[in-house]
Amino acid sequence: MYLLYTLVAYQHITFLAGLGGSHAVTLGVGSCQGFSGSDELAEAFSRGPTGSSPGIGLRTRLGVTALIGAGVLGGWWYVRLEKERRSQLQRMEQLRQAAVGHGDFHLLDHTGRRRTKRDFLGQWVLLYFGFTHCPDICPDELEKVSDVVRALDAEAGLPRVQPLFVTVDPERDDVAAMERYVRDFHPRLIGLTGTPEEVKEAGRSYRVYYSAGPKDEDNDYIVDHTVLVYLVNPDGLFLDYYNRTKDDKQIADSIRKHMKTYVKLFPD
Repeated sequence: MYLLYTLVAYQHITFLAGLGGSHAVTLGVGSCQGFSGSDELAEAFSRGPTGSSPGIGLRTRLGVTALIGAGVLGGWWYVRLEKERRSQLQRMEQLRQAAVGHGDFHLLDHTGRRRTKRDFLGQWVLLYFGFTHCPDICPDELEKVSDVVRALDAEAGLPRVQPLFVTVDPERDDVAAMERYVRDFHPRLIGLTGTPEEVKEAGRSYRVYYSAGPKDEDNDYIVDHTVLVYLVNPDGLFLDYYNRTKDDKQIADSIRKHMKTYVKLFPD
């Protein structure tokens, strides 16, 4: 509708511009007789391109065209932003219905402090489930998370992102083990552990699968688990996830877009 009005306005301005010198309106010579009491208009038509009245100059036409073009571009940009906002709200409603990440968690951080989901409301959170004895995947993913957080920290005006690491191996990953492990990554990374039941409840909330494998002769074992980085918005809602194929730049770009289109759902 916005574009239609713009085009009509453009045609109207072009028509008026032609009164002073455009060949396009000379066809009005014969029809001007039908206008009762409009001698001035008839005279303007009859003069055609050789009349004495000056037409609208090239600069004016270019200015009008630029103005209309800016209006069309502004309207398109507004429609695009509105579409993105509605799409975001629709996705959040779908996530809400799927009930992913809705449950609370009650865990200990790597300093021994009791933490719940409520502690992180109002913050953007990157959440990863893994274990400290993981040989390569978990360190790689946590290093990627650290790179994302550093990149976003470097941009003025963006809110800070809080990285969280939840163990899926509570039998070995106690508070002391988590404290030693998180030192190797971003200084804001918080390690979370708890009893097997508390960890299970946290994993269930995000539909994280994990299963300990058989123990070897050294009583060591590997834990098979879901490898995803979860993005949680300031309302505490799961918003997006990133698998191993996404690099730090792609994840950072995605988070920027989510921040740009974020709409607060719950009042303070």
